[in-house]
Amino acid sequence: MSLAYLSYRPSRWLVGVSALLALPVAIADERVQVVTSFSILADMVENVGGEHVEVTSLVAADGDAHVYSPSPGDARSLANADLVVFNGLLFEGWMERLISASDYSGALVTATDGVEPLSFAEHEDHDEHGHEEHGHDQHAHEEQDHEEHGHDDHADHDHGNEDPHAWQDMQQAEVYVANIRDGLIAADADNADAYRANAEQYLQEMAEVDAEIRALIDEIPASTSVITGHDSFGYFSSAYGVNFLSPVGLSTEADPSGASMAALVDVIAQENVQALFHENMTNQSIINQLAEETGLPIAGTLYADALTAEGEASTYLGMMRHNARVLHDALAEPGYIKPGHDDHERDHDDHDHDHDHDHSEHNH
Repeated sequence: MSLAYLSYRPSRWLVGVSALLALPVAIADERVQVVTSFSILADMVENVGGEHVEVTSLVAADGDAHVYSPSPGDARSLANADLVVFNGLLFEGWMERLISASDYSGALVTATDGVEPLSFAEHEDHDEHGHEEHGHDQHAHEEQDHEEHGHDDHADHDHGNEDPHAWQDMQQAEVYVANIRDGLIAADADNADAYRANAEQYLQEMAEVDAEIRALIDEIPASTSVITGHDSFGYFSSAYGVNFLSPVGLSTEADPSGASMAALVDVIAQENVQALFHENMTNQSIINQLAEETGLPIAGTLYADALTAEGEASTYLGMMRHNARVLHDALAEPGYIKPGHDDHERDHDDHDHDHDHDHSEHNH
């Protein structure tokens, strides 16, 4: 009798362990399988989706979506997805081909749907921030150089005439969150209330970070210009009032021509450029060369197109905070307040962050 009992107990124990081991897999299978094109979108989806989503990012943290080459595994990820989220505005030139190759026919969320896009020409025109003249000579040099070499960075990356980096303006990024919320509700209506609540909480956090950024940037003189590796901060410039210049335009892989570098050296000598910044998606040797030629310090690294695997910039809100702090620490003048600060704050306070009213829910 005792032998039979002893032989039975291990059997029951093994069955229990097997059930426990299978439990996480079952939970994962119940989650909405979401595939995003790159890491910033993945973080947004995780914040809105919470425990109800399983997120796969095609381009991982520290990866460059500009030059990404999809793999057969990416096509399989899409084929098994319940929802696919991508930026749009031709940011991912490879996305349409991947969707076609995967035979994915499910719901698609274009995160920038409803964003008011900036044209690349608008990067030069921020009169309201006191940059009427800054950067115009530089862009003229670059345009001449493009004509001489038959090269256009914007065309090479298939971005057309509209800047796709809208997440760099946190008020534009609110549109991303509303689109992601609506896409998740369309894919998983049973958890609609959770998605609405998570989105509202995330929007409140975004509004707080946006206010922090404005307070930091308001201490940077309006005449200050910043030089980074490539042209991905147009929305940040428009929203917060920092003038950005780049030696290679939009490209993250092209090397600047001698004429472009010479033009930037001239701009640095003529304008109020106080520091240079590395940018996580571009070749650091470009900025290092400028530092050697001008004697300007390299004040830190800014993050534009991808999150980091760890650290403060491993989340979207952390990335935006990091960029503002790095710029502030390098360029701010204590006691300085940008002209029009009070008006801007009133406009910001009047902005309605409740996207359940501003962005009607729709199916994708």
